[in-house]
Amino acid sequence: MDTSSWKTININKIFDISYGNKLDMCKMTPDEDGIPFVTRTATNNGVGGIVEPVEGVTPYPAGSLSIALGGSIGSTFLQTKEFYTSQNVAVLQPKSNLDSGILLFLARLIEKECSKRFVAFGRELNKHIKRDFTIKLPLIEKDKPNWGIVESIVKDQIIPQLPKKAQKVWLQKYDTKPQLQEKIKLNTQDWKWFSVENLFALEVTKGSTTDELTEGNEIPYIAAKHNNNGCEMMCAREDNLQFISKGNCIVFICLGAGSAGYALYQGGDFIGMSGKTMCGYNPNLNQYNGIFLATILSKERPKYSFGRSWTGDRLKKTRIKLPVTPSGEPDWKFMEDYIKSLPFSRNIEPSKPNEVVDEVIEMKKELIKMRKQLEAQQASQEVKIIGGNVTYIDNSKNYNIQK
Repeated sequence: MDTSSWKTININKIFDISYGNKLDMCKMTPDEDGIPFVTRTATNNGVGGIVEPVEGVTPYPAGSLSIALGGSIGSTFLQTKEFYTSQNVAVLQPKSNLDSGILLFLARLIEKECSKRFVAFGRELNKHIKRDFTIKLPLIEKDKPNWGIVESIVKDQIIPQLPKKAQKVWLQKYDTKPQLQEKIKLNTQDWKWFSVENLFALEVTKGSTTDELTEGNEIPYIAAKHNNNGCEMMCAREDNLQFISKGNCIVFICLGAGSAGYALYQGGDFIGMSGKTMCGYNPNLNQYNGIFLATILSKERPKYSFGRSWTGDRLKKTRIKLPVTPSGEPDWKFMEDYIKSLPFSRNIEPSKPNEVVDEVIEMKKELIKMRKQLEAQQASQEVKIIGGNVTYIDNSKNYNIQK
């Protein structure tokens, strides 16, 4: 993507900017059928919970961008439903009709600019968001973006390179419905306590530092981070076999400023950061109850972040409360069904952990098959000189060529 001709434009020429509803999450009433409440978090599209409507407070419309002015400063998301905001969350409402792909593109541009130019307790974003915050775009003339070029970049260059699920997000073609229509309520009163060591067989991840890994597009490198499900970069598979951990497991982030204490579900094979992550296996685990467990486990994070590592006995003895069967065992089916009952769960497909790798392997198999066919054909060919004639023998066909 050649951006050398792009020009600077103030985002207040593209968006109407406001400082949000400034509500407090602790004063809101949870309601599964209510309105998304956007906070300063960098995860879950910025949504901290679903709350009851507040009388006299108008939600912001769908199609707006939210941006965290504090906390995870600069985290920018496209909100697809009307929403409320907490304090220190700004709202950017487009002045013209822009499709979701362009808005997601702008959100990433804004987020990148924030990461370069603004920091909490220093150069504060809230002082500049309305006044002089700029990004670069192709312009028709001053203060008039060329949305045709932007749309072409998004549709022809960006979206085709994304994983299939990410393409659905950019094209707004994901399914918002649950897999199970029955609503399942959580009642933790009858749940039981289980320790990590009783739930999982624990293994140390074997990855190395990023400079020892071969980059590629076949297997993720999971670092001590929570964003992007821990993915730091993509690597080549064959060149890094000694570092690979099997998928369908819970990854525990044991060390790392700000992320220690989080748990992640990894469906496919991966490379985990040695010394900073561990993985837990259970034969009952799948992509649904794995998400359930990772969420519950991550609630333990406040005990282990910022200096108190989640390692050794602290990890093994960590206890979480889970739904149980009549015999007192973890109710894996209930955990799975609960996740399937949530909106958007239709987008959780049966685990295809190495979809890209499988495509590459199939291509390699075809190439090997073709090579063997060529080698066999060459081996079946021979030249015999009989008298003054050259006889070229190719399988069942003989060609006599006069010398």
